[in-house]
Amino acid sequence: MKIYIVDSFTEKRFCGNQAGVVLLESGKDFPEPDYMRQLAAELRYSETAFIKKLEKEVFKLRYFTPMQEVELCGHATIAAFTVLHKEGVIKAGSCRAETMAGDLEVKVSEKDIWMEMAVPRIIKIFDQEESEALYTSLSLDKYDAPEAMIPQIINTGLSDIMLPVKNQKALEAAVLKAQEVSLLSAAYSVTGIHLFCLEKDIEITARCRNFAPVCGIDEESATGTSNGALTWYLRQYGIVKPNEINRFVQGEAMGKPSVIKTIFDEKEGKPRIRVGGAAVIVLKGALV
Repeated sequence: MKIYIVDSFTEKRFCGNQAGVVLLESGKDFPEPDYMRQLAAELRYSETAFIKKLEKEVFKLRYFTPMQEVELCGHATIAAFTVLHKEGVIKAGSCRAETMAGDLEVKVSEKDIWMEMAVPRIIKIFDQEESEALYTSLSLDKYDAPEAMIPQIINTGLSDIMLPVKNQKALEAAVLKAQEVSLLSAAYSVTGIHLFCLEKDIEITARCRNFAPVCGIDEESATGTSNGALTWYLRQYGIVKPNEINRFVQGEAMGKPSVIKTIFDEKEGKPRIRVGGAAVIVLKGALV
Protein backbone atom coordinates (compact mmCIF):
# COMPACT_ATOMS: atom_id res chain seq x y z
CA MET A 1 0.00 0.00 0.00
CA LYS A 2 1.14 3.51 -0.80
CA ILE A 3 0.12 6.13 1.74
CA TYR A 4 -0.20 9.87 1.15
CA ILE A 5 -1.00 12.90 3.27
CA VAL A 6 -2.82 15.57 1.29
CA ASP A 7 -3.98 19.10 2.11
CA SER A 8 -7.38 19.60 0.43
CA PHE A 9 -9.26 22.74 -0.56
CA THR A 10 -6.09 24.79 -0.66
CA GLU A 11 -3.21 25.56 -3.02
CA LYS A 12 -0.74 25.92 -0.13
CA ARG A 13 0.83 23.25 2.05
CA PHE A 14 -0.17 23.20 5.71
CA CYS A 15 -3.49 24.91 5.00
CA GLY A 16 -6.87 23.40 4.10
CA ASN A 17 -7.99 20.07 5.50
CA GLN A 18 -5.65 17.12 5.80
CA ALA A 19 -6.70 13.67 4.58
CA GLY A 20 -4.97 10.33 4.44
CA VAL A 21 -5.05 8.54 1.09
CA VAL A 22 -4.22 4.84 0.75
CA LEU A 23 -3.69 3.57 -2.80
CA LEU A 24 -4.06 -0.20 -3.04
CA GLU A 25 -1.78 -2.19 -5.31
CA SER A 26 -3.25 -3.31 -8.62
CA GLY A 27 -5.48 -6.37 -8.19
CA LYS A 28 -5.54 -6.13 -4.40
CA ASP A 29 -8.82 -6.03 -2.50
CA PHE A 30 -9.63 -3.81 0.47
CA PRO A 31 -8.24 -5.00 3.81
CA GLU A 32 -10.63 -5.92 6.61
CA PRO A 33 -12.71 -2.93 7.79
CA ASP A 34 -11.21 -2.92 11.27
CA TYR A 35 -7.71 -2.82 9.76
CA MET A 36 -8.64 0.24 7.68
CA ARG A 37 -10.15 1.92 10.72
CA GLN A 38 -7.00 1.23 12.74
CA LEU A 39 -4.83 2.65 9.96
CA ALA A 40 -7.05 5.75 9.83
CA ALA A 41 -6.67 6.06 13.61
CA GLU A 42 -2.89 5.77 13.24
CA LEU A 43 -2.86 8.60 10.69
CA ARG A 44 -5.16 10.61 12.99
CA TYR A 45 -6.81 12.69 10.30
CA SER A 46 -10.55 13.21 10.25
CA GLU A 47 -10.87 10.91 7.22
CA THR A 48 -8.69 8.54 5.25
CA ALA A 49 -9.72 7.39 1.76
CA PHE A 50 -8.84 3.90 0.52
CA ILE A 51 -8.75 3.58 -3.30
CA LYS A 52 -9.19 0.44 -5.38
CA LYS A 53 -8.90 0.68 -9.16
CA LEU A 54 -11.71 -1.21 -10.93
CA GLU A 55 -11.25 -0.10 -14.53
CA LYS A 56 -9.25 2.51 -16.43
CA GLU A 57 -11.24 5.48 -15.11
CA VAL A 58 -13.39 3.77 -12.47
CA PHE A 59 -12.39 3.59 -8.80
CA LYS A 60 -14.03 2.29 -5.64
CA LEU A 61 -13.48 4.46 -2.58
CA ARG A 62 -14.05 3.70 1.08
CA TYR A 63 -13.69 6.30 3.82
CA PHE A 64 -12.72 5.83 7.46
CA THR A 65 -12.52 8.19 10.40
CA PRO A 66 -10.44 7.08 13.39
CA MET A 67 -13.72 5.72 14.81
CA GLN A 68 -15.83 4.36 11.95
CA GLU A 69 -16.49 3.97 8.24
CA VAL A 70 -18.51 6.76 6.60
CA GLU A 71 -20.41 6.80 3.32
CA LEU A 72 -18.68 9.79 1.72
CA CYS A 73 -16.08 12.45 2.43
CA GLY A 74 -15.61 15.48 0.20
CA HIS A 75 -12.09 16.58 1.12
CA ALA A 76 -10.80 12.98 1.10
CA THR A 77 -12.26 12.48 -2.40
CA ILE A 78 -10.54 15.66 -3.63
CA ALA A 79 -7.34 14.33 -2.03
CA ALA A 80 -7.75 10.87 -3.55
CA PHE A 81 -8.16 12.07 -7.12
CA THR A 82 -5.34 14.58 -6.69
CA VAL A 83 -3.09 11.63 -5.81
CA LEU A 84 -4.34 9.61 -8.80
CA HIS A 85 -3.69 12.55 -11.13
CA LYS A 86 -0.31 13.61 -9.74
CA GLU A 87 0.94 10.00 -9.68
CA GLY A 88 -0.02 9.50 -13.33
CA VAL A 89 -2.76 6.94 -12.73
CA ILE A 90 -5.33 9.16 -14.48
CA LYS A 91 -5.20 12.10 -16.86
CA ALA A 92 -7.37 15.22 -16.88
CA GLY A 93 -10.95 14.32 -17.75
CA SER A 94 -13.92 12.48 -16.32
CA CYS A 95 -13.76 9.53 -13.88
CA ARG A 96 -16.23 7.60 -11.76
CA ALA A 97 -16.03 7.10 -8.02
CA GLU A 98 -18.06 4.23 -6.58
CA THR A 99 -18.92 5.03 -2.95
CA MET A 100 -21.39 3.94 -0.31
CA ALA A 101 -23.31 7.14 -1.15
CA GLY A 102 -23.63 6.09 -4.81
CA ASP A 103 -21.65 6.31 -8.03
CA LEU A 104 -20.36 9.87 -8.51
CA GLU A 105 -18.79 11.63 -11.46
CA VAL A 106 -15.41 13.24 -10.77
CA LYS A 107 -13.85 15.71 -13.20
CA VAL A 108 -10.11 16.26 -13.05
CA SER A 109 -8.35 19.37 -14.35
CA GLU A 110 -4.80 20.63 -13.94
CA LYS A 111 -5.94 22.96 -11.13
CA ASP A 112 -9.09 21.62 -9.47
CA ILE A 113 -10.92 18.37 -8.77
CA TRP A 114 -14.72 18.54 -9.09
CA MET A 115 -16.89 15.82 -7.56
CA GLU A 116 -20.57 15.21 -8.04
CA MET A 117 -22.59 14.88 -4.84
CA ALA A 118 -25.57 12.66 -4.19
CA VAL A 119 -28.95 14.12 -5.19
CA PRO A 120 -29.71 16.80 -2.55
CA ARG A 121 -32.50 16.18 -0.06
CA ILE A 122 -34.08 18.18 2.76
CA ILE A 123 -34.36 15.73 5.67
CA LYS A 124 -35.84 17.97 8.36
CA ILE A 125 -36.85 21.57 9.06
CA PHE A 126 -36.46 22.49 12.74
CA ASP A 127 -39.10 24.24 14.82
CA GLN A 128 -38.29 27.11 17.18
CA GLU A 129 -37.71 25.00 20.29
CA GLU A 130 -35.48 22.55 18.45
CA SER A 131 -33.55 25.41 16.86
CA GLU A 132 -32.84 27.03 20.22
CA ALA A 133 -31.28 23.77 21.45
CA LEU A 134 -29.01 23.74 18.41
CA TYR A 135 -27.75 27.27 19.05
CA THR A 136 -27.28 26.54 22.76
CA SER A 137 -25.07 23.55 21.91
CA LEU A 138 -22.61 26.00 20.35
CA SER A 139 -22.86 28.55 23.18
CA LEU A 140 -25.09 30.83 21.08
CA ASP A 141 -28.71 31.90 21.51
CA LYS A 142 -31.76 32.73 19.43
CA TYR A 143 -30.60 36.34 19.01
CA ASP A 144 -27.63 35.09 16.96
CA ALA A 145 -30.02 33.60 14.39
CA PRO A 146 -30.95 35.54 11.24
CA GLU A 147 -34.66 36.31 11.00
CA ALA A 148 -35.21 34.92 7.51
CA MET A 149 -33.44 31.55 7.74
CA ILE A 150 -34.50 28.36 9.53
CA PRO A 151 -32.11 25.51 10.50
CA GLN A 152 -32.49 22.39 8.38
CA ILE A 153 -30.94 18.96 7.90
CA ILE A 154 -29.68 18.59 4.33
CA ASN A 155 -28.17 15.50 2.72
CA THR A 156 -25.93 15.45 -0.36
CA GLY A 157 -24.28 12.16 0.61
CA LEU A 158 -24.13 12.72 4.37
CA SER A 159 -26.71 14.43 6.57
CA ASP A 160 -25.68 17.64 8.33
CA ILE A 161 -27.49 20.34 10.24
CA MET A 162 -27.32 23.72 8.47
CA LEU A 163 -27.27 26.33 11.23
CA PRO A 164 -27.26 30.00 10.10
CA VAL A 165 -25.99 32.92 12.19
CA LYS A 166 -26.53 36.58 11.40
CA ASN A 167 -22.91 37.73 11.08
CA GLN A 168 -19.24 36.83 11.33
CA LYS A 169 -19.07 37.99 14.96
CA ALA A 170 -21.58 35.32 15.96
CA LEU A 171 -19.74 32.75 13.84
CA GLU A 172 -16.47 33.47 15.63
CA ALA A 173 -18.15 33.51 19.07
CA ALA A 174 -19.38 29.91 18.80
CA VAL A 175 -17.88 27.52 21.35
CA LEU A 176 -18.50 23.80 21.02
CA LYS A 177 -20.28 21.94 23.80
CA ALA A 178 -19.12 18.55 22.60
CA GLN A 179 -21.46 16.40 24.68
CA GLU A 180 -24.54 18.39 23.66
CA VAL A 181 -23.64 18.41 19.95
CA SER A 182 -22.88 14.69 20.08
CA LEU A 183 -26.25 13.92 21.66
CA LEU A 184 -28.08 16.09 19.12
CA SER A 185 -26.12 14.54 16.24
CA ALA A 186 -27.03 11.05 17.40
CA ALA A 187 -30.67 11.99 17.98
CA TYR A 188 -31.06 13.42 14.47
CA SER A 189 -28.76 10.86 12.76
CA VAL A 190 -26.43 13.52 11.36
CA THR A 191 -22.67 13.88 11.05
CA GLY A 192 -22.65 17.23 12.81
CA ILE A 193 -23.51 20.91 12.70
CA HIS A 194 -22.45 23.22 9.87
CA LEU A 195 -22.50 26.79 11.19
CA PHE A 196 -22.38 29.61 8.64
CA CYS A 197 -22.96 33.30 7.96
CA LEU A 198 -23.49 34.95 4.60
CA GLU A 199 -20.65 37.15 3.36
CA LYS A 200 -21.04 40.61 1.79
CA ASP A 201 -17.85 40.17 -0.26
CA ILE A 202 -19.04 39.16 -3.74
CA GLU A 203 -16.11 36.75 -4.06
CA ILE A 204 -17.26 34.74 -1.03
CA THR A 205 -20.69 33.18 -0.61
CA ALA A 206 -20.44 32.32 3.09
CA ARG A 207 -18.02 31.74 5.96
CA CYS A 208 -18.40 28.45 7.81
CA ARG A 209 -17.41 26.34 10.80
CA ASN A 210 -18.13 22.62 11.10
CA PHE A 211 -18.50 20.58 14.32
CA ALA A 212 -18.75 16.77 14.35
CA PRO A 213 -17.71 15.46 17.80
CA VAL A 214 -19.90 12.36 17.42
CA CYS A 215 -17.38 11.28 14.74
CA GLY A 216 -14.39 12.26 16.86
CA ILE A 217 -13.96 15.63 15.08
CA ASP A 218 -14.48 18.63 17.36
CA GLU A 219 -14.01 21.05 14.46
CA GLU A 220 -13.04 20.48 10.84
CA SER A 221 -11.28 22.99 8.60
CA ALA A 222 -12.91 22.05 5.27
CA THR A 223 -15.92 19.85 4.55
CA GLY A 224 -17.01 19.16 0.99
CA THR A 225 -20.20 17.27 1.82
CA SER A 226 -21.37 19.94 4.28
CA ASN A 227 -20.79 22.78 1.85
CA GLY A 228 -22.54 20.77 -0.84
CA ALA A 229 -25.50 20.58 1.54
CA LEU A 230 -25.18 24.30 2.27
CA THR A 231 -25.34 25.00 -1.46
CA TRP A 232 -28.73 23.26 -1.65
CA TYR A 233 -29.90 25.06 1.51
CA LEU A 234 -29.00 28.45 0.02
CA ARG A 235 -30.60 27.48 -3.26
CA GLN A 236 -33.94 27.30 -1.43
CA TYR A 237 -33.51 30.98 -0.51
CA GLY A 238 -32.49 32.06 -4.02
CA ILE A 239 -28.96 32.95 -2.91
CA VAL A 240 -27.28 30.28 -5.05
CA LYS A 241 -27.82 30.67 -8.80
CA PRO A 242 -27.54 27.93 -11.46
CA ASN A 243 -24.14 27.39 -13.08
CA GLU A 244 -22.34 29.96 -10.91
CA ILE A 245 -19.31 29.11 -8.79
CA ASN A 246 -19.93 29.57 -5.06
CA ARG A 247 -17.04 29.94 -2.64
CA PHE A 248 -17.20 28.94 1.01
CA VAL A 249 -14.40 29.92 3.40
CA GLN A 250 -13.81 27.56 6.31
CA GLY A 251 -11.06 26.75 8.80
CA GLU A 252 -10.16 30.34 9.71
CA ALA A 253 -10.87 29.70 13.40
CA MET A 254 -8.37 26.82 13.28
CA GLY A 255 -5.62 28.72 11.46
CA LYS A 256 -6.14 26.51 8.39
CA PRO A 257 -8.07 28.65 5.89
CA SER A 258 -9.78 26.67 3.15
CA VAL A 259 -11.81 27.56 0.06
CA ILE A 260 -14.48 25.09 -1.03
CA LYS A 261 -16.10 25.75 -4.40
CA THR A 262 -19.52 24.49 -5.45
CA ILE A 263 -21.79 24.65 -8.51
CA PHE A 264 -25.52 24.03 -8.71
CA ASP A 265 -27.05 22.79 -11.98
CA GLU A 266 -29.29 20.01 -13.24
CA LYS A 267 -28.51 16.54 -14.59
CA GLU A 268 -31.17 14.40 -16.28
CA GLY A 269 -33.87 16.68 -14.87
CA LYS A 270 -32.66 16.38 -11.27
CA PRO A 271 -30.84 19.00 -9.17
CA ARG A 272 -27.11 18.42 -8.97
CA ILE A 273 -24.45 19.83 -6.66
CA ARG A 274 -20.77 19.63 -7.54
CA VAL A 275 -18.00 20.39 -5.05
CA GLY A 276 -14.51 21.33 -6.14
CA GLY A 277 -11.15 22.66 -5.14
CA ALA A 278 -7.42 22.25 -5.27
CA ALA A 279 -5.22 19.97 -3.16
CA VAL A 280 -1.52 19.52 -2.43
CA ILE A 281 0.36 16.30 -1.66
CA VAL A 282 2.50 16.90 1.43
CA LEU A 283 3.97 13.46 2.19
CA LYS A 284 4.02 10.00 0.64
CA GLY A 285 5.36 6.68 1.77
CA ALA A 286 4.62 2.97 2.04
CA LEU A 287 3.19 0.72 4.72
CA VAL A 288 5.84 -1.76 5.88
